[in-house]
Order: sequence, then C-alpha cells, then structure tokens
Amino acid sequence: MEQTTGLKRSLTLTDGILIVAGSMIGSGIFIVSADMVRNLGSAGWLMLIWLITGLMTVFAAISYGELSSMFPKAGGQYVFLKEAYNSLTGFLYGWSFFTVIQTGTIAAVGVAFSKFAGYFIPALEMKDANILFTIGDQFKLYPAQLVSIALVIFLTWVNSRGVKEGKFIQTIFTSAKLLSLFGLIIFGFLLAAKADIWNENWATGLSMKFTTPVNGNPDNGWNLFSQVGSWSAALGLIASAMVGSVFSSVAWENVTFLAGEIKNPQRNVGLSLFFGTLIVTIIYITINLMYVAVLPLTPAETGGIYAPNSGGIAFAVQDRVATAASFNIFGNIGALVIAVMIMISTFGCNNGLIMTGARVFYTMANDNLFFKQAGRLNKNSVPEWALWAQCFWTSILCLSGKYGLLLDYVVFVTLIFYMITIYGIFRLRKSRPDAERPYKAFGYPFIPILYFILAGAMALGLLIAKWETCVFGIIVVLIGLPVYYLLVRKEKQATA
Repeated sequence: MEQTTGLKRSLTLTDGILIVAGSMIGSGIFIVSADMVRNLGSAGWLMLIWLITGLMTVFAAISYGELSSMFPKAGGQYVFLKEAYNSLTGFLYGWSFFTVIQTGTIAAVGVAFSKFAGYFIPALEMKDANILFTIGDQFKLYPAQLVSIALVIFLTWVNSRGVKEGKFIQTIFTSAKLLSLFGLIIFGFLLAAKADIWNENWATGLSMKFTTPVNGNPDNGWNLFSQVGSWSAALGLIASAMVGSVFSSVAWENVTFLAGEIKNPQRNVGLSLFFGTLIVTIIYITINLMYVAVLPLTPAETGGIYAPNSGGIAFAVQDRVATAASFNIFGNIGALVIAVMIMISTFGCNNGLIMTGARVFYTMANDNLFFKQAGRLNKNSVPEWALWAQCFWTSILCLSGKYGLLLDYVVFVTLIFYMITIYGIFRLRKSRPDAERPYKAFGYPFIPILYFILAGAMALGLLIAKWETCVFGIIVVLIGLPVYYLLVRKEKQATA
C-alpha cells in the first residue's frame, strides 16, 4: 500500500455531529427497553434510567471536550490516557478497544442488522431450521452471521477508499435515521397514544418491581413479584437495566479518534461531542415516552388487545419494542417500517464505528504499540491495514451471534475506561497547569465528580448482577499486560 504524508483535515463541525449521532444510534434504542422493563417493571424507572444515562453521556462528553482541545490529533481517547497517565494505560485501552470495545460493538450492531433483515429474507431468521452447521452444543452457524460479516467487510472496503466515501455514507444514513426516528415519535403520539395505556403504565410509578412470564411461557399470563428487598439487589437490577441504555449511548467518543481529520479540532471536536450527545439523549428519552404512551408494560395490563402477540414493552417478541409500537401506529406494515429503519440505522452506525476505530490502531502503531503495518496510510490517506485488521477480529466476534452477550462484554470495560479517562482531567490540571486549554470542561470539578458517582454505582451494580462478564472484561484488559511488555522489549531490542 502506498504511504502518504499524513491524514487530511476534511471533516467539518456538521460532519462531527453526524459522526457522534450516527455512531451512537444503532439498534439498541429499538430493542433494549424490553429488558430494562423486565428488570425494573415500572414506567417511572424506565424513564429515570434513560434520563440518568443521558446525563452521564452528556457529562462525559463535556469532560472529553477539554481533553480533545488539548490533544487534537488522531487516536482520541488512547492519546488522552497516554498523556494523562503513561503509555501502558494508553495501550491497555487500545488493547481492550481492539479485542472487545470497538470490535464487539461493531459485531453486535452487525448481528442486529442481520436479525431485522430476516423480515425480508426468512432464511436469515436465527431459527434451528436455518442452521448451516453446528460444532457440539455450543456453536451454531446461521446465514445471518455470514450476512453480519459481509456487512462489516463491505463497509471496511468503502472506508478504505477514502474518508470522503465514509463521510458520504455517514451523512446520508445518519440523516435518514434521524428523520425516521423523529417521524416514529411524532406519528406514535398522534396516531397511537392511548390515555388508558399511559395512565396504567405511570401508575407503576417508581415501585421497583420486576416481571417474569408464568412457567416460562408468555402466553400463560404474568406475575408481578414483590418489591426488591435489599439495596444490593436493587443496585444490581438498576445496573443490569442500564446495560442496554448505556450500550445504546456509547461510541460518542469515536469522533475524537478522527481529530486528525477534523478542521479546527480544538473547537469542533468538543462542540461535536456536546451537540451530538445532547441530540441523541433527547431522541432516546422522547421515543421511550412514546413507547409508554403506545404499549402497556405487559399484556396483562390491557388483556393484550394492543399489538397482538407483542407482549407489551417487557416481552415484545424477540425484544422488538419498536416493532410492537409501530404495529399500533401503522398497522400490519409497521413491522416492515421498523425493520427498514433499523437496517438503515445499523448500517450507518457500523459505518461510523468502522471509520473511526481504525484511527486508534493507526496512532498506536506509530507509537510502536501495535502492528507496524497499521501505522501506514494508503494512497487515499486512510489506514487501510488497520481497517482490515479490525474487520478480521470483528468477523470472528460476529460468529457468536449473541447480541446480549456482546453488550455485556462491551459495557463494563467501556465504563471503566470512561472513568479513568475523565479522572485524567484532574491529573492533567495538576501536572500541566500551564498547558494550553482552548476549552475547559464546563462545571469542573462538579460535573466530572457527578459522573464518577453515577458511573461508579453502575459499575458496582454490574459486578453484583453480572460478575461473570465483568470478570471476563477485566481478564481481557489484564491479558494486555504481557503483550505490552513484549512489545516494549521488542522495540528496545530493535533500537539497541
């Protein structure tokens, strides 16, 4: 591959905002509210969790704005951690980013794309009749997984052609998904909102209850179990519920990876973070209010007369809450409307994730902390080798086909690195008090501290409720330690 002199600054503030919004909005907002209601069982808690998640996201974005103004170059969060701490901390993030965070997110979104493509191509439905082959009892290969991989390969190829090609897809698909979401919200309130549904849902208030099907069969009716009795159980349920909302709200930091290609990055990266996260937060809260106005929490509350077989919000078929709501809005064609929306959304989301992620590996390679080839640019001024390395590992993760499991792996590790990065602001204020800061974090130190409290509580809750996947995430990070020291020793030997 022909190497060029450097990355080109060709992205505007509008491009940055669309990258933030496009990377955040994937499949989660159409699906995860079902699991959230199953964990908490009340409309009040559903909306409160989305509000808390939104505040956490905007608070974190405000804090990252200061770091991006100090270090306006490719690599974003990896660079922030390296500068605030040391190269080991930066590498452990980059290692986790490659093995779990970015590639796992791309894989999860790709699986969701294939899942909804099954509406149009029945062979893509993940049913036993569609299994291509199995290995023991653990691994089953479906055509949908191959489609997920094909999507990742195609978007990787597009982005290898140059940043303008990736930018074009991002602009078109993010604009389409934003218009679609606004349309769904407006038509939902105008055409399908029911006063009895709304009142019944809000009657649950903030009574933390969880819902489960009788004898494991949704058709048998529902039981509402008693209120959670201990703070640890409550914290665990809240954290479990927040996995979906947080996963739906991650990847906003991806725009920092493109700082080397954004015009006036000291100003535009921070503004992109703030406006992008604020827009998405407003959309997420509003669309969940629409769900509460259109669908009962469970079928038992209205006898299941709305959206037949939908299971309400808590037990929508295959967790497709947006599909159940769309049935009430548009009738039988509603499922197809949502399927198209989600395919557009996930396609655009993965394009943004694929475009931005490779820049981290490019910067790491130039610091001698990744494969040397990843630090080269092709004739189109993009890190093509890094793009294909990302594609390869993502394709392997796609073979799991487990959307929920991928979410659990991603969220805990992502949350920990968010906290470490934001603490870096305090370290840099102390260690480099005279450094140029074109933008200083609004509300410092109160907003960063509040983020720590909220994110720390969620991390603790995840350790209580989903310790297995949390431990897996920690192990992935720790495996990076020997890899780092091997790379450092190799570099010392090469320069000796």
